[in-house]
Amino acid sequence: MKNVKNYLSENKDRFLNELIELLKIPSVSADPAFSQDVLDTAKTVKTRLEEAGCDIVEIHETAGYPIVYGEKIINNDLPTVLVYGHYDVQPAEPLELWTSPPYEPVIKKTDLHPEGAIFARGACDDKGQMYMHVKALELMVKTNQLPCNVKFMIEGEEEVGSNNLAIYVAENKEKLTNDVILISDTGMIANDVPSITTGLRGLSYVEVEVTGPNRDLHSGLYGGAVANPINILTKMIASLHDENNHITIPGFYDKVEELSADERAEMAKAPFSIEKYQEALDIESVYGEKGYSTNERNSIRPTLDVNGIWGGYTGEGAKTVIASKAYAKISMRLVPNQDWKEITDLFKTHFEAIAPKGVKVVVKPHHGGQGYVTPINTIAYQAASKAYETTFGKKPIPQRSGGSIPIVSLFEKELQSKTILMGFGLDSDAIHSPNEHFGVWNYFKGIETIPYFYEYFTEMTKK
Repeated sequence: MKNVKNYLSENKDRFLNELIELLKIPSVSADPAFSQDVLDTAKTVKTRLEEAGCDIVEIHETAGYPIVYGEKIINNDLPTVLVYGHYDVQPAEPLELWTSPPYEPVIKKTDLHPEGAIFARGACDDKGQMYMHVKALELMVKTNQLPCNVKFMIEGEEEVGSNNLAIYVAENKEKLTNDVILISDTGMIANDVPSITTGLRGLSYVEVEVTGPNRDLHSGLYGGAVANPINILTKMIASLHDENNHITIPGFYDKVEELSADERAEMAKAPFSIEKYQEALDIESVYGEKGYSTNERNSIRPTLDVNGIWGGYTGEGAKTVIASKAYAKISMRLVPNQDWKEITDLFKTHFEAIAPKGVKVVVKPHHGGQGYVTPINTIAYQAASKAYETTFGKKPIPQRSGGSIPIVSLFEKELQSKTILMGFGLDSDAIHSPNEHFGVWNYFKGIETIPYFYEYFTEMTKK
C-alpha cells in the first residue's frame, strides 16, 4: 500500500469538504417531510462512487427509498469485498439541545478529539463512516493499488428498519455475490485502543397504546372513578422489570446465550473507567441488571427500554384532564439465539395480559432483527486485525457491541458470507443524540486503514 499516506495527505481538505457537503443534506428517512432530501442524498452518493472509480453505479428503486449499488471488478479470479452502509440519518430532535445546527456541519475541538470533530447529524452514523469507504476506494484506484474486486450497497432506510433491503438482497443474490461483507457502522474503544466489533445485539421495537374512556375527561369530575390510561401505562411499564432489573416477561430469557466465566474474563480486560463513564454522562451511579458489569449489561445481556411516552396535555400552563389515550415506544435489545419475532410475540402476549379491566391495550410491532456474532478465527477477521495493527501500531481487541445492525444476520442467511465490522467512531460521539460528531482524526484513520484490509484479505485468501 505504498503512496497511501501521500495520496491521503494531498487530498485531505477535499475529502473533508466532500463529507461536510454530504452532511448538509437532511436525509431523515423517518420523516416524510425530508423525502426529497433522502432522494437527493442517494444521487449524491451515486455521483461520489462514480468519481471514486466504480465502473458501474446504479440507483435501484424500492417500495421505499432507493439503494445505491456500485462495483469495481478488476478480475473475476480475485476475491470480492461487498461494502454496506447507509445514507439516511436519525431525526435531529430535540433541536434546542444542539450547540450548532444539525445540518450546518462545524468542526470543534473536544477533549477526546483535539484535532477537531465534525458536529452534524449523520457525522458518525453513518455518513462519515460510510464515506470513508468511498474515499478508500478512490485512494486505491487512483494509486493503482486496488488488490481485489469491490461492490457497494448503500441504502436509505437503515434507521427505519431496512424493510426493503431484505427484498432487494433476496432478488439480487448473484449481483451481490462476495467473499466478505465489510461494514463501518460501529465504534472502537478509544483512539489509542483499537477494537473490532465481533457481536451485535438483535432488536425488537414496538409501540403500545392504552385506551380508557372514549374522550378526555375533567380530572375533577371523573378522577378516581375511571381508569387513567397514563397512570395505567406507567404501572404496566414499571412491572416489566423486577427489583434486580431483570425483565419479567415470561420466556424472555429462555434462549439467552450465557457466556462462560473465561469469556467474561476476556471481556473484562478491555480498558474501562467507571468514573470517567459516569463523568461523561453526568450521572452519580450506573444502573442495570444485578450480577453484571456495565460493559456486560450493554453488550451481552438483553434489555428493555422505553424510548418515548406521551398522552394527555403537554402544552404550556395547566389543563386538568384524564387523557383518553396514552402511548409508549419500547425497544428490546436482544442477544444471540433470541429470535426477535418470538420476543415480539412474547411481549405482546404479556403486555396485553397484564392490562387491568377498564382499559384496552394494543401492541403494534414496528421492526426488528437478529443478533450476530462473527468468529475471530476467519481470514477476514485476521486481515482486519492486521490492518488495524498496521495503522494504529497495536493489535485490536475483539469486542461485542450493544448496538444492532439487523441486516447483518440477513446477509449471512441470504448471501452465505461473513461480515467484518470495522468501526472507527467512539461511544462518546453521540450518535442518535443531539451534538452527534465524528473525529476528523478518526475519519482519516479509517480511510488509511481500510485499504490495508483489502490488501491483507486478498493475500491471505490466495494462500
